[in-house]
Amino acid sequence: MAIQSFSSGQTLTAAQMNTLQTNDYNQTVSAKTTSYTLVAGDVGTHVQMTAATATTFSVPAATFAAGDSLFLSSQGAGAVTIQAASTAITVNGSSLTLAQYGGGTLRFQSASAATFFKAGGAGNSYGVATGGSSSSITVGGQAYTLLTFTSDSTLTVSSSGLFDYYIVAGGGCGGANGSSNTSGGGGGAGGVLTGTAYFDANQTIDIGAGGTGSTTVGSATMGSCSTIGSGLGALSAAGGARGGAYNQDLLGQAGGSGGGGVLANSGNNAGGPSVANGIQGNAGGAGLGAINVGAGGGGGAGGVGASMVSGTTGANGGAGVDVSAFLGQAANTTKVAGGGGGGGLVGGSATEGGGAGGSNAAGNNGTANTGGGGGGGAYGASRAGGNGGSGVIYVRFKV
Repeated sequence: MAIQSFSSGQTLTAAQMNTLQTNDYNQTVSAKTTSYTLVAGDVGTHVQMTAATATTFSVPAATFAAGDSLFLSSQGAGAVTIQAASTAITVNGSSLTLAQYGGGTLRFQSASAATFFKAGGAGNSYGVATGGSSSSITVGGQAYTLLTFTSDSTLTVSSSGLFDYYIVAGGGCGGANGSSNTSGGGGGAGGVLTGTAYFDANQTIDIGAGGTGSTTVGSATMGSCSTIGSGLGALSAAGGARGGAYNQDLLGQAGGSGGGGVLANSGNNAGGPSVANGIQGNAGGAGLGAINVGAGGGGGAGGVGASMVSGTTGANGGAGVDVSAFLGQAANTTKVAGGGGGGGLVGGSATEGGGAGGSNAAGNNGTANTGGGGGGGAYGASRAGGNGGSGVIYVRFKV
């Protein structure tokens, strides 16, 4: 209820006293459906916006006195912005945008200055954003909006707050065979980074492209096999490592989720830098350093690539990771960032987005938007390594 005025010497009735006490626990609520400018009578009350589209609460100057306060909230789906009605008043606050079910107290320091204190403290509530492909999910009984990005885009933040993210970078390409009786190692999977961040502005989405497998063998095996990390604003995951090839780049290249396995020497070359909440480097498998044998597997986000022991069958790629729980799915529904299989007379296996090694043939490609490593090429002439799979970024927020 609004503040009441009483005259000197007035005797209050029991009903008036009860009403005053009730308001200590149950503020009078006034619901608004369109943008609204606050009035003096709103002091001590709860002003609630119920609009489905974006609206504003405007705060006028010379209307409220020092010490006045009121509660503002949003029940509708539209974001509500708290703003000064004119240059004659300043409205401060760590966040002046309310998402659905958000609220806080507006307190006046003077007739020309007010501060909005968001309930729960700055940065403790989830924000609202759009972009990519949107869906509704439930995780542990909590409803979320999930945004899935499979190409470069923008996360458009309409209400600042917390956002959960899962970033998967592009996978590395498999190595090409170095001669007619050698094999290339599997490509490393893209790096993975997951956590929760506070965003109060739009964020650029960069989806890492998988490395392109070389079609050239012999002395110039690697060709163009660069990979690109995936990024969400300042957050990024490292691109996958390419697979090594016989007598060329024997150790593979370091990168996200491991260096690819190689035919010769060791492929145990761990990936990119250690990052909190990130899986940025499991090693690729080692090769045997001999002709007519299979090659090592590429490292995956969930495990190292297998090394060769003997035989003509390529080693398997490293395991990926299960993102099903993040996506509100049953376990093992969606897995990403598996390493590519090594090439051989029979190619090494790969799962979770990685490409199988070539069976006396070119390596298989990693699956798009999984960050899987490409399979290694094997035997024969001009047997290229497979392409790495492109990355993907998932963003979710509570509703």
